[in-house]
Amino acid sequence: MAPRADDIIDRRRIRRKLTFWRVATLLVAAIAIAGFGAWGMRDSWPGQGRDHIAQVKIGGTITEDGELLRRLEDIAESDSVKGVILSINSPGGTTAGGEAIFDAVRRIAEKKPVTAQVGTLAASAGYMIASASDHIVARKSSIVGSIGVLVQFPDLTGLMDKVGIKLEEVKSSPLKAEPSPFNPTTDEERAMIRAMIMDSYEWFVGLVIERRPLSRAEVLALADGSIFTGRQALDLKLVDALGGEQEVIAWLKTRGVDEALEVREWKPRNTGGFLFGQSMLRAVADAIGLPGGSADLLRELGGERLFLDGLLSLWQPASGVTGER
Repeated sequence: MAPRADDIIDRRRIRRKLTFWRVATLLVAAIAIAGFGAWGMRDSWPGQGRDHIAQVKIGGTITEDGELLRRLEDIAESDSVKGVILSINSPGGTTAGGEAIFDAVRRIAEKKPVTAQVGTLAASAGYMIASASDHIVARKSSIVGSIGVLVQFPDLTGLMDKVGIKLEEVKSSPLKAEPSPFNPTTDEERAMIRAMIMDSYEWFVGLVIERRPLSRAEVLALADGSIFTGRQALDLKLVDALGGEQEVIAWLKTRGVDEALEVREWKPRNTGGFLFGQSMLRAVADAIGLPGGSADLLRELGGERLFLDGLLSLWQPASGVTGER
């Protein structure tokens, strides 16, 4: 029996309604995704929010961290940041990393007051970064100092002899790729490394002389690699006060920063956004009754991008000779 014209019209009308509601559902899902994305990123960099005091935590091994440098740059440019607290807990790290962060902190200090709050440790490059601030506060039992430069490299020649390994090499000049863990270190190689260390050491000493109320003779007396407690560091003028957040906020007040302002931590961007986005898209697809593959469709439509911060910082350590501050 052939279908009647009325039946055909009804079926087409139903299909149109279903298509409309499917499209409407996808739009509602997209809005929900955007809302969840905004909520999930609410603790991200608060640069354009209310006036506040920005806190940046600098911990672990210091490297030339591109994400951190961009964060510091945004803090410098943010009109809502009225003062900055650097919370430092680091044993030091690479020379270039300390230099890069030092310079970034100084650029902030040209626009707004910056103070450093030392936790357990601010040594070597960690102290270098603290000295970039306008005021350093440490705990009585904090460890501060270790002003100096170090280069370390292993000597594997004894092990190679024991296991019967011999290295053959052809190079353009005697100092190329030296010192090497596969050859005994020569006097010429040691002289080259020492010249490099002393040049970097003089630069480090110069930073401390520039930033601290100490003469060159006083800094040189302290720059023998020694570490000090916060109490000792205060007497030696390596720090300005003892205490914690209450003391750094009190100092910021003397620089015109309202002590009632909220202290907000500027955290690293969330690098787990991809997984969060995937799971959220699947949840939205399931909630609205779409088949499993629809999460891929939402992703292709751009939904997943709402959960990605777009900022990734990757670091791969180089092999061979390493330098530390």
